[in-house]
Amino acid sequence: MLLRHRGMAMSALTYLTPFSHLIPSPSCHFRLFLPLKPIFSFPLLQNPTKLSAIKPLSVSSTAACQFSNSSTIDVDVQPYLSCTMPNRRLKVAALLSGGVDSSVALRLLHAAGHSCTAFYLKIWFQDDFENFWSECPWDEDLKYAKAVCDQVDVPLEVIHLTNQYWENVVSYVIEEYRCGRTPNPDVLCNTRIKFGAFMDAISSMDFDYVASGHYANVIHPSPDEMDKPSILELSKDRIKDQTYFLSYLSQAQLKRLIFPLGCIPKDEVRKLAMKFDLPNKDRKDSQGICFLGKIKFSEFVARHIGEREGVILEAETGDFLGKHRGFWFYTIGQRQGLRLPGGPWYVVEKDVRNNVVFVSRNYFSVDKKRRLFRVGSLKWLSGLCPDQISHLLCKVRHGPDFYKCSFTMEPGEDGGEDIAVVQLSEDDQGLAAGQFTAFYQGTICIGSGVILESWDDRGFPVCQKALEIAKMEDKSKLGKPIKIKVKPAACPDEIDDRVVIHTRRKHTNSSSVADGMRSENQHGATHSTFLNWLQQLKQKLLEVF
Repeated sequence: MLLRHRGMAMSALTYLTPFSHLIPSPSCHFRLFLPLKPIFSFPLLQNPTKLSAIKPLSVSSTAACQFSNSSTIDVDVQPYLSCTMPNRRLKVAALLSGGVDSSVALRLLHAAGHSCTAFYLKIWFQDDFENFWSECPWDEDLKYAKAVCDQVDVPLEVIHLTNQYWENVVSYVIEEYRCGRTPNPDVLCNTRIKFGAFMDAISSMDFDYVASGHYANVIHPSPDEMDKPSILELSKDRIKDQTYFLSYLSQAQLKRLIFPLGCIPKDEVRKLAMKFDLPNKDRKDSQGICFLGKIKFSEFVARHIGEREGVILEAETGDFLGKHRGFWFYTIGQRQGLRLPGGPWYVVEKDVRNNVVFVSRNYFSVDKKRRLFRVGSLKWLSGLCPDQISHLLCKVRHGPDFYKCSFTMEPGEDGGEDIAVVQLSEDDQGLAAGQFTAFYQGTICIGSGVILESWDDRGFPVCQKALEIAKMEDKSKLGKPIKIKVKPAACPDEIDDRVVIHTRRKHTNSSSVADGMRSENQHGATHSTFLNWLQQLKQKLLEVF
């Protein structure tokens, strides 16, 4: 049949679907795959240790995928194949996003001699935001993915999981924010979409394993011990390690996964991309929330939850400081978007029922730290709760930092699932309900769960006056916000404590919602400027006393 894309006619052996108008330009031939029926594919060319690459002339978002007949280049990849199961010949479904990491992962799998088919997951729900961009946001990603596949004649298929993504991830994120919690869509995307709905979609295609460009390592049992569980281990690159995002997988999912980049540092992956002369070798790593693309988070929230004006109160005094657009725009520890003078101000608590946000300038003070919290909805990668529940490590957010921890199990409320009461070895200021805590035994990730709301007496202390004002039905009686005074300088000892705590809280930025909302908090004034000011203050005090 005849299809049209951006005013160009093209023919394809496919069925007319609601997504047919989104097929890229005619020179980019790939298989449009709906879970029900494959259309056509391309042959595979394999070489276990050497790769050939044809350099593309142009792979832009508007131009067709064109390639030159340039000379081939040979790359020795044998030292990089240890996480690809190189001694076996497997049929592998490789997830390809158009980015550098997944592209290098695909090339390594191909070099290891595996029969690879690449899959691009289309999860954008751009119909909701058709006025936010002039062209399809996934068009450029798909063209890069196709160009990478064409270099080694690997077939590419596109699977549409927009509806599944909305039902299993986006709608959950919206509901969690309505309830005042801070969800992590990246963990859910891996569990429910990339290694959930996608695996279901290809279940009839008899692949041995599914692979992706995640920085993690899966250790599978030997063929004669297949009854033993597979193990999720930290990647060689501890900074880029993504086991936190994979910690909520089931054992059944883990047994089917290969992560070729788990044994390679990030800088080596970039070097491999250059050696392979990948068409996307210079692309920057994506940093945004996976389902938003170019949409700002605040625009997404406003579109799907709306806005409702509320008041901002100082936690220690109950003073009326200003107004906000809705508590769901804020997460604990957030600094950005408050628009209050005399700061920095931080969100420390939220009254969901009364739509009130409590803030403080003392977020990092030593008397308001937390090291005890609850975790529910627990899932263990082995399928069973570990015998050892002390002398563990945990991550409360994506990044290289661990806490030493232990936990005890308690029965859930109203006969629900058991919950873990976690004790950290150090204090943490930014524990947000809805985020995940991942647990580790040494370098092995053993599972994770969702951080629950604080006990009433364990959160940031909000004064009684502030709590009473929050319950007022008619808050117009509060009048105008007070004039905020500049906070007086703290004593040197107190400042030193804050520097230590603030330094401990810095961590690698992730693609999660909470990390994005706290970014301004994490990247404020530089330490050098602050320490210089501290030294000057101490000198002045010595002169006075």
